[in-house]
Amino acid sequence: PPAHSRNDWIGPPDKHSNLRPVIFYVPPKESPLERRLREARQEAQACDQRFWARHNRAFCQEKEEFIYSRLKAKGLEMRDETGQKATLNAEEMADFYKDFLSKNFRKHMQYNRDWYKRNFTITFLMGQVALARALRWLRWKKKNVGN
Repeated sequence: PPAHSRNDWIGPPDKHSNLRPVIFYVPPKESPLERRLREARQEAQACDQRFWARHNRAFCQEKEEFIYSRLKAKGLEMRDETGQKATLNAEEMADFYKDFLSKNFRKHMQYNRDWYKRNFTITFLMGQVALARALRWLRWKKKNVGN
């Protein structure tokens, strides 16, 4: 982002996680509370990035292995006679999706628990920052009205 920017910048989707990374704006006079909030948001983003990159790699690898094994069982190759990649029908892929989700259920539940904890913390910090800013504004207003 340009040096004069006063906003967070959102990048293109990551090729592994499909998440859009955020470059967080750091104000010149960032308070310790605002820094804690920004760091909590950055840590949440990093955790999400790691989880979804691992998850998506595992998904793609297991999907390819599933397709290969099903095609092999049918006596087919990965590519048909025209060179097109062979595919399975929706019902066969539904078997894979169901198995994959079942196998990864506990991982998803743990991720969801952690996600809620992180986001509760972020929401709480956002409330504290908003309150601190409102009090700072009121003190400034009171000081300037009194002059």
